[in-house]
Amino acid sequence: MSDTQSTNLPPDLAAFGDSYAELFGEVPPLPKAKFEFSSEIDPEGLRLADKFRAHAFYNKTFDTKTTQLMLFGMLLVMGVPAAKHHAIASRRAGASWQELHQVTELASAVVALGPFNNGSAILNELRHQEGKHNQQSNK
Repeated sequence: MSDTQSTNLPPDLAAFGDSYAELFGEVPPLPKAKFEFSSEIDPEGLRLADKFRAHAFYNKTFDTKTTQLMLFGMLLVMGVPAAKHHAIASRRAGASWQELHQVTELASAVVALGPFNNGSAILNELRHQEGKHNQQSNK
């Protein structure tokens, strides 16, 4: 990692830590705390978690920009402050302001329309069930 903590880490964990700085321009507070604590308490758990992160984030299907745009949108939907860091990573990977704004619009639509879609489906199902019950009662 790009701070004094990295000197205390095994090389593979330090490389995982450095990947945050490369992606975001710095190691954000949550991963920094994760490395500080978990490298001491459970380095193997940290190693496994960051191998999974590396496998997902640096995949063969999507380029870094696309991956970071998707993560930005997912975290926006979840309401997680880390979305900001993925917006930064998206810009560092070449995303335009228009692309980031479009992701914001998509995330907003998912959040706003989800309850409407689910609610309508539930009500439609209940209406059909009630209609069937009423038809059976009239026989």
